[in-house]
Amino acid sequence: MFLENTVNHTEQFGWIEVICGSMFSGKTEELIRRLKRAQFAKQRVEIFKPAIDTRYNDHQVVSHDDTRIRSTPVPASSNIRLLANNVDVVGIDEAQFFDNEIVAVCNDLANRGIRVIVAGLDMDFKGNPFGPMPALMATAEYVTKVHAVCTRTGNLANYSFRKVKNDNLVLLGEVEEYEPLSRAAYYKAMQKQQNEIDNSEKKDHE
Repeated sequence: MFLENTVNHTEQFGWIEVICGSMFSGKTEELIRRLKRAQFAKQRVEIFKPAIDTRYNDHQVVSHDDTRIRSTPVPASSNIRLLANNVDVVGIDEAQFFDNEIVAVCNDLANRGIRVIVAGLDMDFKGNPFGPMPALMATAEYVTKVHAVCTRTGNLANYSFRKVKNDNLVLLGEVEEYEPLSRAAYYKAMQKQQNEIDNSEKKDHE
């Protein structure tokens, strides 16, 4: 975890915090909690999210439990660099949907003395590292990995299993499209899904 009381105020540099995990793991909830604490402390806070994420509200970051905070939707990470002026803290949600420049943007902000808090999925629905998240985690001072609860085993879940048939990397969705699974449950679900595809293709060729 990050330690806020270790800040050396004579050193004019910020830092990067990354909150990552699967769907339904509480990433956005934790992001909002940290940002609201900063607001309560009278710090100047700006929050950004990718413009493509319109699931709940165009101008708010909203967690699955309906916790909300005002945000600015931006089409590209370079917009954040231009808009983050006169702030102490920058929050970024759904970072996996941004272009790779988000890594340089976050580091530039931290080098300007800003505390940068980033939340995002660490893996896509295929279980692969998602977009710029690995590089953000590598360059961040603090990384918090949160977990959901597996809907099939009750164990900790760190995979986002896509229940619908769609191979697009980006598919915005909720409980109808995704479910959080443990490693064992995810492996079994992916095997079953692949077997169904193989059997379907086999029938098509008969």
